[in-house]
Amino acid sequence: MSVGQADIDRLEGVIAALRARDYREGGGSCRELLRVLEPYGAALRRGMMPESLARRLAGVVADLHNLKGWTEFDSGRPARAEWHFRRALEFAAESGNDDLVANIRYRLGRMYLHHRSPAEALEQFGHGQFAARQAGRPLPQAILSANEAWAYALLGDARQALDKLSLASEQFAGSLGDAVPSWSAFFTATDMAAMIGTVRTELARIVDVRHSREAIPALVEAIGGYGPDMARSRSLTMIWLAVDHALEGDLDSAAEVGVAAMDIAYGIRSARTRDRLRPLSESVRKRVGDIDARDLLDRIATFRATA
Repeated sequence: MSVGQADIDRLEGVIAALRARDYREGGGSCRELLRVLEPYGAALRRGMMPESLARRLAGVVADLHNLKGWTEFDSGRPARAEWHFRRALEFAAESGNDDLVANIRYRLGRMYLHHRSPAEALEQFGHGQFAARQAGRPLPQAILSANEAWAYALLGDARQALDKLSLASEQFAGSLGDAVPSWSAFFTATDMAAMIGTVRTELARIVDVRHSREAIPALVEAIGGYGPDMARSRSLTMIWLAVDHALEGDLDSAAEVGVAAMDIAYGIRSARTRDRLRPLSESVRKRVGDIDARDLLDRIATFRATA
């Protein structure tokens, strides 16, 4: 079988469409469709093509496994996700695409962060930073620095977390106007605000509740910036905002925002929205004597049982 540019373009286009669907509807909405694409990608790699096309195809197949890993992670299957991420790294190395390697390392690190393994996440983000520097891309470096800040917050290291967050803001500002590689194009000022709010929320939970004062305005800004194409991000960010309101003792606002976040999450096939409710439950339980707290805990229990 002879493989041409059009075959690779077609596969790349389908991956892009499914990634957009993942953002909009969650990993569960496209996990099975990606499984169908895997043998197609493998079949293309067995075909005859020039070396330059073979390297490009290796990168596209790497991204196929990268997205498959992300959707498995989002669907609550971390072991399967890690297998796909590792395969993605193998193909990305074959393609010689450092920017793609940075992308995969970022997503693998995010999975470790979600499962509260910050040391492992920092290792992946470190590898990602090296690849992003090799590629000469400032925006991926900003994304990775912001996520390093999140990992340090989980470790309870406020100084390192805030230093990394400051670096991420500087790198993000320095990236404006530069050519943007496709994978990092999602990261806008809205996402920068969400990361500031996320890191501050984790510090409020783990180190000092006063960090909520900085988290709340950043999260409100991010929530206002997410459109319908980023429903999952909007829901996840709203849950963090509810956590901050609960930590500050404003159970009325925590319940209002938390219920709204769950209303959005019902339309998203993502295990991460369900998992993100755990820290909200922990924060609300500290004030279980409040009627709003009890009502919100009941709503969370219903969501986790039915979503």
